[in-house]
Amino acid sequence: MDRLRTRPPASRAPRPQPTLRTIADLTGLGVTTVSRALKDGPELAIETKARVRAIADEIGYRPHRAGVRLKTGRTFVISFVLNQADDMSDYARRLIMGISQALSGTQYHLQVLPQYIDQDPIDPVRYIVDTAAADGVILTHSEPQDLRVKMLLERDFPFITFGRTELATPHPYIDTDNFDFAYRATQALIKRGRKRIVIVLPPAQFTYSGHQLGGYRRALFEAGLAPRIAEGVDLYSPAFTLRTYANALATGSDAPDGIICGSEMQALGMILGFQEAGFVIGKDVDIVNKKTSNMLDLVQLPTLQFHEDHIRVGHDCAKFLLKRIEGDAPVSELQRLDLTSFSESATRS
Repeated sequence: MDRLRTRPPASRAPRPQPTLRTIADLTGLGVTTVSRALKDGPELAIETKARVRAIADEIGYRPHRAGVRLKTGRTFVISFVLNQADDMSDYARRLIMGISQALSGTQYHLQVLPQYIDQDPIDPVRYIVDTAAADGVILTHSEPQDLRVKMLLERDFPFITFGRTELATPHPYIDTDNFDFAYRATQALIKRGRKRIVIVLPPAQFTYSGHQLGGYRRALFEAGLAPRIAEGVDLYSPAFTLRTYANALATGSDAPDGIICGSEMQALGMILGFQEAGFVIGKDVDIVNKKTSNMLDLVQLPTLQFHEDHIRVGHDCAKFLLKRIEGDAPVSELQRLDLTSFSESATRS
C-alpha cells in the first residue's frame, strides 16, 4: 500500500497593502480627493476629511514613504536629537511624549537620534542634514554660540531648540526662564531666613547655566548676601556624587542652610547626603528644585518646587517646528519663554 502523501499547506498570499485607490473605492471619492483629504486640504469639507481618515485607519492604510518622498521631496519625519549625557529622570521621556502627541494625526513620524556621550554634538545634526533624513530637527542643551544652530541656519534647515542661544540670527525656540527660576528660588529661601545658600548650576557650556547664575546673583545682591556656588559638581553629576558632596557640606564648617538644585534626581541625592549628616530637611536646610515629575512628592519631605512641564514643551516644540516647515509663521511667532510655577511638596512645620 502506497504511503499517503501529505501536501504541505499552501502558503497564504500576502494581503495587498491598501492604497489611495482602495480608499477611493470604499468612499466613492476620487483618488485626488482622497489624497487631499489625507493632507488636510483646506478646500475640503471637514466631514469629508473625517470620513476618509476613518476609512484609512480602519483598513490600515499607510503612505508608501519612498513614493511620498519622490513626489514631494519630503520625508515626513521629525528628528529629536537625544543627548545621553543627562542623568535627569524622565526628562527625555516626557519630551518624547509631548512630541508624539503633537505629531499624532499628522503625516509626520518621530525619529529619535542619539547623541552619544563621547560624540561631537554636531555629528548627528550634520548626518540629518547631509542625508536629508528628516524635514526638521528638535534640539536640546543649547549653547550661547551653538555650532549646531549655526550650521542649521546656514543650511536653511528647519529646526527648533528647547533653550536659547546668543546668536545674532533669530531662530525658533521654547525656553524656560531660568533667570526667573533662580531669582525666585533664591528669594523663597531668603524669605525663610536662609543666608548661606548654595546653588548647583548646570554645566557652564549651556546657555541656561548663565541664566540661572544671573538670577541667583541678582537675588543675593539685593539681599546683601554672598554667593556660594557648588564647586567640583554640577547639575549633571550623578546623584550619588551629589549625595557625597552634600554630606561633605553638612559636616564641614559654615554648612549651608539653603540649596538650589534644578534636577529632582540630583536634589534627591543631596537630600540623602544631608540626612545622613543628621540634618532635618525643612528645618536645618531648605531644598529648592525644579518639579518635572512626582518623584519628590513620594518622599514626603518639605522641599520647595518650581514646576516645569516637559510634556507641554515637547508638544509645542513639535507644533512650532511644523509651522516652520510649512512656512506658516515668522520666526518671531515661533519663540516662547515660559515661567515656572511655585509649589511646596509637603506641609511645612
